[in-house]
Formats: sequence, structure tokens, C-alpha cells
Amino acid sequence: MATSSTGTMKAVQLQVTGGPEVLSLVDIPVPHPGPGQVRVRAHAIGAGGPDVLIRNGTYKWMPPLPAVPGNELSGVVDAIGEGVTRLSVGDRVLVSARELPQRGGCYVQAICVPEVVPFVLPESIAFEDAVSLGNFQLALALLASNGNLPAKAILIPGAAGGVATALAQVARSRGLRVIGTASTPEKRQFALENGVSELVDGDVQALPQRVMELTGGRGVDLAFDHVGAALFIACLRSLAPSGMAVSYNILAGPPSSDVFDELRKLLAKSLAIRTFSIHAVDADVAQRRSLMEQAIALMASGQVRAPRAMRMPLAEVRQAHELLDIGGTLGKLVLIP
Repeated sequence: MATSSTGTMKAVQLQVTGGPEVLSLVDIPVPHPGPGQVRVRAHAIGAGGPDVLIRNGTYKWMPPLPAVPGNELSGVVDAIGEGVTRLSVGDRVLVSARELPQRGGCYVQAICVPEVVPFVLPESIAFEDAVSLGNFQLALALLASNGNLPAKAILIPGAAGGVATALAQVARSRGLRVIGTASTPEKRQFALENGVSELVDGDVQALPQRVMELTGGRGVDLAFDHVGAALFIACLRSLAPSGMAVSYNILAGPPSSDVFDELRKLLAKSLAIRTFSIHAVDADVAQRRSLMEQAIALMASGQVRAPRAMRMPLAEVRQAHELLDIGGTLGKLVLIP
């Protein structure tokens, strides 16, 4: 779809929350940058889990309705407002909603934001790859969750996921051993292509034993759990002395047994746990932007790479969300405006 500097453009809105059917492609006025703002014409838009949470109304940082989902957009600055000095027309940039007053807003053909918001992209990073950078920013923060203490090995269950593959790649770039699980042959191959060193049986009951066997009885220094329930307990039992289990989501609900009781049973290991959210740096602009700049540098240098993307037109956003709902994608789902 093409958009001009005047008239209307396409955007995706929801008036009410619910399933993919609540997403509507609408015509809205093309925004014009005010003082200190730039307009970014979208070339690629990332679609992912937080967009689904906005759509179904369960996101803790929900924007007001009517809402436009979308948390990452890459493109070119095509207009600047009065007083803008940091960016110029023609600059290649990434817009992350983590830099905006509220989440969402990126399922659009063009967006106006304060000039301090966009991240400048080097030519070596394609627009479609750039919308995966938020996962690498998140991965860097996750790996720092133990205070950047020395680590040798980490465990990533569900290692074919978007955050998981970014985490595996960043860890491998640091020389860490990455042990993962994946549920299908296709996902196992994808995980190995994206940084996982070794795969083990993902059966929750067997997982700690498999990890111990693979590590000579030592365990892993960090285990990253996005599921909760019995998997969180399995992650605890897979840890090395002074190891840490990091919970960054609970898709299946809270841990299946008393966490403090489990820690006491494993007292000789002096284990730690952390609940993690990237929202912990919402108020720390310098740290948050530094993490993204590090992610950009890693991708630009080839130390990490965006996973292969599935491309869909913005007009097919409902079909895209149907795929997100069933986990029907490997790699990043990218909407093309």
C-alpha cells in the first residue's frame, strides 16, 4: 500500500477487545509532525505476543480504546517538524513502542513521534530484520538479570520462540553453552539454527535429569521459564550451585508447587529466582536505550541475526493474528504496509 504526505493512510484499529475479528483496517488522516517530531513511513511492522494481549484486552499496559496495536515499526523518516536537529529526511530508523508514552500504535503506514524516540539503523540491517531487535533488547536484559555474574551454561525451554531464539543467539555470542528444548522436528531444527548448542527431552518430569546428565551433574547457571506451572519447578531443579531461575511469563499459570519449599529442599545450592519484565526499565531511559543500541550493534556486526521472517500484508492482519493465536509461525511475523 502506498501512502502520500496528504490525505489518508491505512491503519489497524480495534474498537472493542476480542479475537482477530475485532481488528479492522481503516483509513485515518496521514499524521503531520509537530514541533520536535518526525514522521516515519513504515516499511516493516512487527507482530507478536504483546499485540495479541492488546487485542484481547489482557495487557497490563493496555492503551485506551479505540486502540492501534503494534510495538515495533521500521522505515524511513519522510518529514520533520520545526526544531528537529537529531534526524533528517531519508534516515533509516526503528520505532519501538517501549519509547512511547503507551504501548501499541505501530500497525500504521506512518507514525509521528518525538525526534528522541527512533533508533537509527545502519544500512547493514534490513527493515524486516530490524523489527526483531526488540527481542534482542529483551534478551540482553534477561541475560543481565543475575547481575552479569559469570555463567557457563543456560537452559532455554521452548527454544524456538521469538524471545528464546534471540536469547540463545546473544548467549552464544558470549561463549555460553545453550541447552534448549523444542517440541517438533521443525522447531528443533529452527532452535539449532538460532543459537542453541544442544537439545534435550522437553518432558517436564525428565528435564532436570537430562540437564544434569548433559552437564556432568553440575546443572545450568541460568534457566529461563516462560511457561510457569511444572516447568518452573523443573527449571529450579536444573540449576547449578548459586544458579538463578528467571520467570519472564506464566503462560500455563503459577508454579505447580511451593517455590520456597523447593528452594529449601535445594538449600545446599543457594539458588535464586527472579521474576522479569522489560517494564522494569520503563523509567530508566538511558539503560533501556543502551540495551537497544547494544542489540543494533550485535546485529550490524553479524554476531546475531534476525530469525527468518514470515511476511504478510498489513491488510491480512486478522489472518496474521490467527497464526499468532495458535503459535503457527516460526521466526518473526512481519506485516508489510
